[in-house]
Amino acid sequence: MIDLTQINATPHRRFNPLTGDWVLVSPHRNQRPWQGQTEREPEERELRYDPHCYLCPGNERAGGIHNPHYESTFVFDNDFAAMKPDVADVHGDEKGLFVAATEPGICRVVCFSPRHDLSFAHMDASAIRLVVNAWAELYRELGAMPEINHVQIFENRGEMMGCSNPHPHGQIWANHTVPNEPRKEQSALLEYQQRNHSCLLCDYVELERVAGERVICENDHFLALVPFWAVWPFELMLCSKGHLADIAALDESARHALADMLKRIATRYDNLFETSFPYTMGFHQQPTDRTQHSEWHLHAHYYPPLLRSATVRKFMVGYELLGAPQRDITPEFAADRLRSVPEQHYRNGKMQQAGD
Repeated sequence: MIDLTQINATPHRRFNPLTGDWVLVSPHRNQRPWQGQTEREPEERELRYDPHCYLCPGNERAGGIHNPHYESTFVFDNDFAAMKPDVADVHGDEKGLFVAATEPGICRVVCFSPRHDLSFAHMDASAIRLVVNAWAELYRELGAMPEINHVQIFENRGEMMGCSNPHPHGQIWANHTVPNEPRKEQSALLEYQQRNHSCLLCDYVELERVAGERVICENDHFLALVPFWAVWPFELMLCSKGHLADIAALDESARHALADMLKRIATRYDNLFETSFPYTMGFHQQPTDRTQHSEWHLHAHYYPPLLRSATVRKFMVGYELLGAPQRDITPEFAADRLRSVPEQHYRNGKMQQAGD
């Protein structure tokens, strides 16, 4: 086991075995004063229904389409899809330097709730379970299409993460090809399996459970931790404890456990700086290329930008864009902060005090 006391006060590198990348950790820089840009803390939205929201039940979307008066989850084809299923097959390659190819795909939107003012932190686990069911069904449905070889489930939360609408929702982009990040993980997982005759993430989760210092919370089926190689300030990885390749393989108990963890993580994030915490979250799972990938292990990544407070954000600039990612706070410090916050949402406590 690495003795982190020897390096945690000095610049050092950490290796990400899932991607083959390195991150530079500079804990001494956390003492520097901040005079850079800050973000205005977003106002809490209290509207249960917004007549101007194109995701609320019954409202009009682009092109005159009206949403049904849905009562739980609602899925529809993205009106501004990044990919389309009916594109001609065109390839070009000039000396390996000018290389391009058309990319068919399908993009869908998953509304988590008819309530405009909710997030996973404020939804019941039973309601989040319906979202998990929708994800699993869509992974299976889209992945069964012959032109689809990868299904990416993700959520962007907050304006600073590029979310164009505050209504609780996520997206699914289904590609013909496997995108860059899961492709790198695919290679690393397969190489590790062939070399060690075991699963990279099974072994990693076991090491983290023994170490304990980066584990945030867990239940019978899932474990949330700050990765040893984390790049974003309060980055998390949510891993299945069992060796399952995709979300559709979760049984009833595991789906409920996933819903439980999604709520607990979102609540801890909000409580960290007492704000609607922004992040990008997405699941990585086996490709849908009609091949069994025993090397794959279901997990989700959380990438949040907030650094020191609700108004100070981490940007990827300078050395990070030109050299390698860098972080000022250690993963162990971030994990300690996240463990220290409660799993009762801070707004619930304030509302109870107001009621008193």
